[in-house]
Amino acid sequence: MKKTFLAAAFAATVALALSGPAAAQDRGGTLKFARYDGSKLIDPIYAERNPDIWMVGSLFSTLLERKGEGAALTGALASTYTQSADGKTIELTLRDGIRFSDGSPLTAQDVVFSLDRARNKDLSPWAGLLASIATVTGEGAKVTITLSRPDPTILSMLATFNTAIVSRAAFEKAPGATDQEKSAALFAAGGPGAGTGPFYLSGFEQGASMSFKANPYYWKSGADGKPLPYLDGVEFQIIPDDATRILKLQAGEVDIAEFIPFARIAELGTDPDLKMELFPSTRIIYAPINTRATRADGTPNPLADKRVRQALNYATNKEALVSLVLHGAGAPMTSPLMSSSTPMAVRTDPLYGYDPVKAMELMQAAGFAAGTKIKLTTLAGSADDATVFAALQQMWTAVGVELVAEQVDSPTRGAKNRSGEFDIHTYGWVDDIADPSQVVGWLGHTPTAKAVGTGWENKEFNELYDTAAAEMDPERRAAQFRRMQEIYAEEAPLLFMYETPFAVALSAKVTGYVQTPLGANVFEEASLQR
Repeated sequence: MKKTFLAAAFAATVALALSGPAAAQDRGGTLKFARYDGSKLIDPIYAERNPDIWMVGSLFSTLLERKGEGAALTGALASTYTQSADGKTIELTLRDGIRFSDGSPLTAQDVVFSLDRARNKDLSPWAGLLASIATVTGEGAKVTITLSRPDPTILSMLATFNTAIVSRAAFEKAPGATDQEKSAALFAAGGPGAGTGPFYLSGFEQGASMSFKANPYYWKSGADGKPLPYLDGVEFQIIPDDATRILKLQAGEVDIAEFIPFARIAELGTDPDLKMELFPSTRIIYAPINTRATRADGTPNPLADKRVRQALNYATNKEALVSLVLHGAGAPMTSPLMSSSTPMAVRTDPLYGYDPVKAMELMQAAGFAAGTKIKLTTLAGSADDATVFAALQQMWTAVGVELVAEQVDSPTRGAKNRSGEFDIHTYGWVDDIADPSQVVGWLGHTPTAKAVGTGWENKEFNELYDTAAAEMDPERRAAQFRRMQEIYAEEAPLLFMYETPFAVALSAKVTGYVQTPLGANVFEEASLQR
């Protein structure tokens, strides 16, 4: 698949997301969706796995939202909002007439309850994203949030899954002695009441199936002027096997199948009964490089020299990787710290373009000894990782590297990353929030995650990140993130590989379904043509 086709597909998908469905949208019917993995707990504050996070928006609404990729924030449950000049006070007015899916009215106290849960570090793994909040108060339709310090990300946080609003009454009457027990009981029982999203959870069988029913009190209207959603419901089948998901779609047993293998995209794109969508994503695939002076066994680490890391990037034909692994359905990374879909991404094309001559010059300048062994740690059983290893082994031979493979399971790879017991290993990322602070903190800020476990540390980078965390001027903040990307590209603590779309195959009768760049599955404007 050519890059021009990919770009056109991306543009068409963004246009779909921004323009919404056509006015002739059909109503009714139950959409059947084949998932690669099942949800365990779709509670805004506890959702930690992608299969949980990506479903939150179907059941719960947030105070603010974004209409499409790069779009400005707008009111959702809040009809209006203002932020004080010093950035430390946010006042919101709740939209009139909002009801939970059981018909009970949304109140300011539900907002206070939900945000206090979300920022409780003893409950939520995402509480750190709301660390700037000092108090949340509400009276009538008014909600006031005060901050302990200016926080340029806080408005984006109010449009993020972890701050979705939960019914205080429904939660408090759920059985259980602790917050976790009540949350689990609500999820297991299903039924209307907990959220204000377009659907409510109506059925659940761990690891096998899940079902949503339309919320009769949903606050948004469709193109026909009637309340959304168009569908009566959504039924999810959990089918981990790629081939089985596709077979069920082709047989008409499901209407949508997610995570289509890239090798099947061209084939499915020619099927007249199907639509093959490549939704733009924030998913990047990269390889952390151990930059410590010595390896875990105490021997000198040749990768500590940035010239060697730069050389490995120049010696890697990223376009070839995209062709081999993604079958053309992707593109090389253009920002060293984030996807091109992430706000404030600086797009450098090419970012370390393929240049084996320059790579060899850098290796020689660094005194790299030909035949030096470097270990690439990959996931056992991953066809993509196996392809990446085979390609890199061949490419890097030309610059004197003897690349050897170490295959491990995912928990072992994570443990090696945290301990520094690796040379290079495969990894990936999808943004959870529409702001660069999360991914940049993970990949480059030393206190956050030891620069994604690489051991890389840069004083200027860390200071820029800390300054940007309180910078309220958008232009100055963008300049700070631009400089961080320049530093990171020069230092090359990663092998910068590629970014991928979300590949989803749909029945031709499905319209209006969208998967956002953050991965969320959006069904509120989906419909089935009769």
